Amino acid sequence: MDNERCFHCGLPCDIDAVLFQDKSFCCQGCKTVYEIFDSNDLRYYYELQSAAGKTPDYAPGKFDFLGNPEIAAQLLEFNNGKHQVVEFFIPSIHCSSCIWVLENLQKLLPEVVQSQVDFPKKTVRITFRATETDLKEIAILLSRIGYEPSISLADSGPQKKPEDKRLIYQLGVAGFAFGNIMFLSFPEYFEVEEFWLDQYKLLFRWLMFAFSVPVVCYAGLDYLTSAYKGLRSKFLNIDVPIALGILVLFIRSTLEITFDWGSGFFDSLSGLVFFLLLGKYFQKRTYSFLSFERDYKSYFPVAVTRINQSREEEIVQVNDVEKGDRLLIRHGELIPVDGILQNGEAEIDYSFVTGEARPVHVGGGEKLFAGGKQLGGPIEILANGKVSQSYLTRLWSHSVFGERSESRFKTLTDRIGKRFTLAVLTIAFTSAIFWAFTDPSKIWNVFTAVLIIACPCAIALAAPFTMGNMLRIFGKRKFYLKDAAVIEKLAGVNTVIFDKTGTLSTRKYDQITYEGDALSPQETSLLKSTLRASNHPLSRSLYQLLKEHDITVLDQYEEHLGEGLYGCKGSASIKIGSSEFVDKCTSSSPDRSVVHLSTNQEYKGHFILQSQYRDGISPLMEQLAQQVEIGVLSGDHDGERNRLEVLLPPLTPMYFNQSPEDKLLFVNGLQDSGKRVMMVGDGLNDAGALAQSDVGIALSEDINVFSPACDGILDAGKFKYLGQYIQASKKAMGIIRMSFVLSLLYNLVGLYFAVTGQLQPVVAAILMPLSSISIVVFTTMATNWLGKYIK
Repeated sequence: MDNERCFHCGLPCDIDAVLFQDKSFCCQGCKTVYEIFDSNDLRYYYELQSAAGKTPDYAPGKFDFLGNPEIAAQLLEFNNGKHQVVEFFIPSIHCSSCIWVLENLQKLLPEVVQSQVDFPKKTVRITFRATETDLKEIAILLSRIGYEPSISLADSGPQKKPEDKRLIYQLGVAGFAFGNIMFLSFPEYFEVEEFWLDQYKLLFRWLMFAFSVPVVCYAGLDYLTSAYKGLRSKFLNIDVPIALGILVLFIRSTLEITFDWGSGFFDSLSGLVFFLLLGKYFQKRTYSFLSFERDYKSYFPVAVTRINQSREEEIVQVNDVEKGDRLLIRHGELIPVDGILQNGEAEIDYSFVTGEARPVHVGGGEKLFAGGKQLGGPIEILANGKVSQSYLTRLWSHSVFGERSESRFKTLTDRIGKRFTLAVLTIAFTSAIFWAFTDPSKIWNVFTAVLIIACPCAIALAAPFTMGNMLRIFGKRKFYLKDAAVIEKLAGVNTVIFDKTGTLSTRKYDQITYEGDALSPQETSLLKSTLRASNHPLSRSLYQLLKEHDITVLDQYEEHLGEGLYGCKGSASIKIGSSEFVDKCTSSSPDRSVVHLSTNQEYKGHFILQSQYRDGISPLMEQLAQQVEIGVLSGDHDGERNRLEVLLPPLTPMYFNQSPEDKLLFVNGLQDSGKRVMMVGDGLNDAGALAQSDVGIALSEDINVFSPACDGILDAGKFKYLGQYIQASKKAMGIIRMSFVLSLLYNLVGLYFAVTGQLQPVVAAILMPLSSISIVVFTTMATNWLGKYIK
């Protein structure tokens, strides 16, 4: 039994081990977890990696305090009575199998709607049905399967978690030991024949051994642990050759001083770990800086309508909203901040937060939560606090809005890492065998130098640092992308499709005229109140035209995408939109943009709008036409065709009278024919097409149209530079490829000197992290240089 290992956690089993289904378990806790996984069809967990979580040590009653509603309320991010959302810090998350188990909690507890892991932060965000379970049961479940959440007072407030300083401590230990070992090695370097030094040479060697022990057991422990876990899972990760080099240097050096063969390689060992950690620290600080700049700078160009004390409506940036502000939320708008419903009837879709699309009815005086989408008419809410941009970012990145995109560069890096590690081990052992017959004195130097110098770390850094820096640069230019993989997809598009209204044209119009029967004050008030609820560009323009008229509270409001609006107050009703929607038999003015109007099923007339197109459309389209295929999809009729033909390159395909479903099917058809499509729209009638396309870009102007279905948000003022952003993405991919080539060349040159015995391990230890640092510096400088030419 002593040789058996626990099937769940991998720890050695003792005489008290538990047997179950011909499997050994070190304790009853591990057996219980296996039974849970086995009964819920989660046995695949053990194929990913045994010992993913730690052995459960849950004590009954430990989480009883979570049964207190006041305490639980401080930890919850979202709570509407039906669904609750909580984010737990799980210190034991450390591998892919941890992620797999924690993101499949709904198989263990059906009351869990979904769970999402943030691996770098070691957190899991869980959405569950509050009517069927509670926070206490969630915490108990996590503890039972070996992922006990760390809960403290910091979780109930906005305080940042303390920075993990372990790397700094490891670096300090390695640096202290390296300096002292180098000092103690001076007599060995210069072979000084001095009685006192010769007399205590053995003492100096054992002091070097003593300094090297904490280097191996603490400073370099992460490399050894990572390599062990990789080998145990039959996976050769990039830490295997590093760990092997550390162990070979330490064991060989210990044998040398034990049998008085020499002074060993303790200086090379401590130098190797010190410079490895120095490179790791530099990478961590650089990447943290990039992430911080993106989080801090990437405020979405999204605004909200605030109602001031004079009942006047004003457009303000969401980050200017203060507690106590009265906000107007129109149909289809996202609620940017928690608040209390003051006016109107709310039908809220919380799928952006909970993943479930069933709308929730909210009455006056009840609480509304940030992230909900209003599906009914206009409502007014009283803000409970400031808008959290980080919360909007998290909603945007939520898995609900699409499958996670995997970067092919990440996949390529993983493949290179696996094969390169195997190649390095093969070269190291082959070189050692060769020198064993040629010059045995060089075996250890060659073997360790090969293991150290030829590490694919630099290759692994090329893609994340390049695309991370490009995200930051694009953000400064008001082009906000969801994640780094979007840059890669953006570089690969070969077809760009544009919406017309609100995208090619602005939300302003050169001329608006009305033709038809005069409207009574009551009809005008009803018209304005109906238009007030909509975010469509035509609606917003007509609403501004009627700003002097009164507003009434509607009894009923409906918005039919691609067709028009319906409003009702008492016995009076109104329809605004296409001729078919307002029940008009024939369409007048077929060569112009027209919005028809009827009240109480009686046709009244129509508004004629002369579109105003964005500056720089013609140069942009000429530039894009040289790189990709372009086309226009519009929900309007073809009254603007002649004007567009002048602005667009010859023979540009244009399709009019397209419903939202038509747009989605059109994009899908292009993809089926092998096209990689980018859709550019305003996020209103284009949400389906934006989500379907390979890259969906939502244009944002001065209204609160936050579209999580898109991959990027572009400030309307930067629309004319879209071609530059596509070109920059392609050049960023070129920088990554160049980084791969440089890294491979470095490794080949380094291997040559290492195999031929011309490279000492300590020199290799210095060059290896320097190669990683050089790749980071190269990618950062190259992308910054590229960014100077992006407007």
